[in-house]
Amino acid sequence: MALSAKTQLKAWGVTAAVFLLLMWLLGDVMLPFVLGAGIAYMLDPIADRFEAMGCSRSLSVGIITLLSIVVFVAAILMFIPALIEQAIALFHAAPEAFQQLHTFISERLPQLDDRNSALREVLDSIGATLKEKGPEFVDALLGSAASIVNVIILLVIAPVVAVYLLYDWDRMIAKIDDMLPRDHVAIIRQLAKEIDSTLASFVRGMGTVCLILGTYYSIALVLVGLQFGLLVGAVAGLVTFIPYLGALIGGSLAIGLALFQFWGDWFMVALVAGIFMIGQMMEGNFLTPKLVGSSVGLHPVWLIFALSVFGALFGFVGMLIAVPLAAAIGVIARFAIGQYKTSLLYIGLDGQGSD
Repeated sequence: MALSAKTQLKAWGVTAAVFLLLMWLLGDVMLPFVLGAGIAYMLDPIADRFEAMGCSRSLSVGIITLLSIVVFVAAILMFIPALIEQAIALFHAAPEAFQQLHTFISERLPQLDDRNSALREVLDSIGATLKEKGPEFVDALLGSAASIVNVIILLVIAPVVAVYLLYDWDRMIAKIDDMLPRDHVAIIRQLAKEIDSTLASFVRGMGTVCLILGTYYSIALVLVGLQFGLLVGAVAGLVTFIPYLGALIGGSLAIGLALFQFWGDWFMVALVAGIFMIGQMMEGNFLTPKLVGSSVGLHPVWLIFALSVFGALFGFVGMLIAVPLAAAIGVIARFAIGQYKTSLLYIGLDGQGSD
């Protein structure tokens, strides 16, 4: 005999509560495992394609691992040192940038340079804080033995976890499927399929969009000679994952740096702005429709809300699981609405309802 709805609700509620409690208590410990699982999930379709071509699972995972190592080493040799160097230089240059901003306001907008004005106090406070704490923070962050050890652990454990999970992915899914409640296995499979479709469209599609736009922004900004162009392009491409935020943050940062560097040369400032306008046109008219699709079901506001909530509660691990959980909650919510619209509560006893 099937369990009552009330008992099932309690069981699933306890399961969700235990999961959230473990995330809160073990967030930092779980980071490499969550990251490894995410990598394995993204690479599983590639392994399946290799298997469809006649390769064994072991050979497929070996080929993917070898290619990943080549790409990772190439990125370290070509891009990572430059990104780190520009990030450190940007932190050290921040106090000077605020001083230049103060000089600009003094020369161009003298009425705002009043000693008692709120803007003057804010600029002085930010400049003093950055000058005192900025370089100290960067040096401490990069020089901390604990931070270095944590990064090394993350870089070692996450790939190892990804390889093992990728190798056992299909068997692991089969084991989970075998453990599903038999009374609800069809519905759970249907919901899981929809969640997987949503994630595949969004995460894999948006990952490709981020990579393309990050590469485009970095190369274009470096070619026009913008200081810290490689870093700004990488940041803009990375945060493109959050709708509208990539263009807002990257564009604002790039145009702000361009105003400091090219003040008076309005063609260069317009050129930097044009790079982001072209990027947004590419994303909105070609990249996102082709690679992500329009039926993903993750509204930008819902996605930003999920990232904010889970990030605040569980830190970086929460941000990693925010998208899968947002997709799952969205699919379950749509299913619940569909069930509600076929229930007597919505239709009414006469089966017709009223508008």
